[in-house]
Order: sequence, then structure tokens, then C-alpha cells
Amino acid sequence: MTTVITYGTFDLFHEGHRRLLERAKALGDRLIVAVTTENFDDARGKLNVMQPLMERIQNVRSSGLADEVIIEEYEGQKVNDIQKYRVDIFAIGSDWVSKFDYLNDYCKVVYLERTKGVSSTQLRNESGVIKLGVVGSGRIAARFVAEARFVSGVSIEAVYSRRFESTQAFVQRLELETAVTTYEELLSNVQAIYIASPHTTHFDYAKRAIEAGVHVLCEKPMTLTKAETEELFSLAKARGVVLLEAVKTAFSPGFQRMVAVARMGFIGRIRSVDATFTKLVNVGRELEGLDGGSISELATYPLLAAVKLVGTDYSRICTHSLKREGDEVEIFSRIDLSYLHSVASARTGIGVKAEGELIVAGEKGYVYVPAPWWLTEYFETRFEDSRQNKRYYYKFDGDGLRYELAEFVWMIRNGVLESFKLRPEESIAIAGIIETARANSEYFG
Repeated sequence: MTTVITYGTFDLFHEGHRRLLERAKALGDRLIVAVTTENFDDARGKLNVMQPLMERIQNVRSSGLADEVIIEEYEGQKVNDIQKYRVDIFAIGSDWVSKFDYLNDYCKVVYLERTKGVSSTQLRNESGVIKLGVVGSGRIAARFVAEARFVSGVSIEAVYSRRFESTQAFVQRLELETAVTTYEELLSNVQAIYIASPHTTHFDYAKRAIEAGVHVLCEKPMTLTKAETEELFSLAKARGVVLLEAVKTAFSPGFQRMVAVARMGFIGRIRSVDATFTKLVNVGRELEGLDGGSISELATYPLLAAVKLVGTDYSRICTHSLKREGDEVEIFSRIDLSYLHSVASARTGIGVKAEGELIVAGEKGYVYVPAPWWLTEYFETRFEDSRQNKRYYYKFDGDGLRYELAEFVWMIRNGVLESFKLRPEESIAIAGIIETARANSEYFG
């Protein structure tokens, strides 16, 4: 007798799940299905699981395809299960290709090709899963698609980019369903979109989507001007659709906790915020055009720290930037913000490297977040008396894009138009600072 085992969350059980179980069962004589617990899903970064464990188990049983249903509770359980149940074949969807190759030491591993064009209809009609379109076919869009599989309640339906050949290649490579030729076609087939196109296209794509009643998750910076960002949020509110800027750090557990600790009085009144984000890139090849400097590329992150920790009511902006001879864009900038009772500094670099740390200085102590602070997994509160120091540890799963998508999906499902994790006025303030900093920077070099 050949025993097959497969694993999954099986949230909102749909036709795609059924087809996968049918193909797994066809590989042998007996099929064991392992359903993940809520705690294990959380530990592995699976977000927004909507149904409780027992309901998901019952859905699998009701399919009539599982000879036995077990529970997956911890990392490494698969090895034990394969040996315990004398499993011959481990089967899993093809979106996990190579992830479980290590299990070949214990049994045969089979990656089952994803059922294209089947699950979406049932998801729409029965499960209420949100249909999502992707605008763009570059590296960030690819990372987003990979991260989306960790967020329950959303299905990527179609992709659009300005070059259809690139769109087709992207869809084929990532095993998605549809490459569309026009933006209008994309909007007519989805409930929400994720925009990961060049900065200067964000405003037009977002505005057209909002006018069509489509929810928008837009990569940072949402726009490069305060007026355009204000217009988008105003329009979204009037149309009753969700508009959210995709700044992954804002939605990550560690960063949220750090902001709460810093603002609740442990370190006293906050007087200074210093945040740095630099990375070395090929300026000519990767950041073509006048919208690709260090400020437009990276400033959203350190400015996020500033507005979350000391607010949006700044009184003055002073910017110094380095632009080398022959470069179209600045490769390093320091943006200094003055407030009534505090100051903030944001340093960005695409051709200058510095320590990517965040320091929040207060009257009693300070918060130190080591590099890379924008992927906050660990931070400390430090004091004059080092015996009072305290360390905090939090998870930052994957690329972090799952956090922004999970918040976006939750907002749509619950009819919430504003997230406390990144409020419209904060995105508007960041856009205004970026606009002013780029326009009024004093150059050196």
C-alpha cells in the first residue's frame, strides 16, 4: 500500500484545494492530510487565517478525499510524521518547489502543479476571497507574489505591466493565471490592486483604480508630491475604497512595538529621532530617470520613523545632498526636520554606505534599533544605569510584504478606510517632506 501525505492551512476550502487533494490521492492508495494549527501558522508567518482549526479540519473531512486527518503543530513535524505513518510520498503544491527537497531522504517528494483558472471562480462565488491584480512585473512585484501565499483571504487574479512580453513571462514564471494587455482589463477583473510600477506612474494608476471602485495598495512612495497624495486619499474616502501605502515596516510587529515602547514614556519625552537607510546600487542601470535618487528611493522608511515617533507637525526642513558629476540623481542625502520640542534626521544613500540604525533619544534614556532597523526584529531601551536596560525580540517574516498585504485585506474585509499603523495624514506628510527635500536640497560634492 502506498501512503501519501500533504500539508496545508486549507482556509476557506475551495476548488483549488479539492483539486490538489484529488491529485495527491491519485498518487497512492491512502491519503493523510495534515492541517496546520493557528499557532503554527503564526510561527511560520501565515497571516489572516479566517477559519478556526476545527472548521478547517471539518472542511477537509467533508471533501471525502482524506483517509486520515492529522494536525501540524510545530517546525520539523513533517520528518516525524513521514516516519511515524510510514509515508511513501510527500505531495505539495508547485509554488513550494525545492522548499521540501530535504524530505527526499525520507520519502519521494512530488510537487503538484497548481490548478490555474479553477480556484478563482469558486473563491469569488463561495469564499469571498478578495481578487487582487498586480501592476508591474519587476523584482518587487515578484517578491510580493511570493509573500501573498502567506496571507489568507486573497487570490492574485491577473497582472498588468507596460510591456506585455514582460507580463507574460512574469505570469508564466510565477504560475499565475492571467496576463492582461490593458489596465482597464485588469481593473474590470479585480476588486483590489497592488501597484509596483515606476514612481511617476503611481498617481495615475491609483487614481484610475479608485475612480473604478477598486481598492489600492500602492508601493512607496505613493506619489512624489503632497498635493497628489492628498488628492488620492480624498478621492478614496469619497468613493469608499481602501487606499494604503505599502510601507512594510509600518505594519511589522517589531516596529509597531518599538513605537509603542518609545512613546509610552519609558525613555521620557522624545527629543530626537535619527534613522539611516543606505544601500549600494548601480545608479545608472537601476535608477534611471530623475525620480530615482536616494530620497525618492529610500526616504520613506526613515521619514516613517520620524512621523510615527514625533509626529507630522514639523516646522522646518533642511536637506543636504551629494550629487556626483555626471549623475542625474543624488546618491546621498540628509534630511533634517525641526519640531517645536524635538528634531529628526533621515539619512539615505544609494552610492554612500552607512550604518543602518535607528536611535530615538529621550530625556530618561533611548531606544536603539540595530541595522537593518526597517526590518525590526530586535531593539533595546538603554539608560544611564545599564541595569535598567531591556531587550525586545520580535519576528520579521520573509520580505515583510505579507504584513502590508494582511493589513490591506483586513481593511477591505472589515470596511475600514484608515489604518492606525499608517494613517493618511502620515503618508501625506511623508510625501510633502520628500517633495520639499528634493526641490530645495543644498548640494555638495
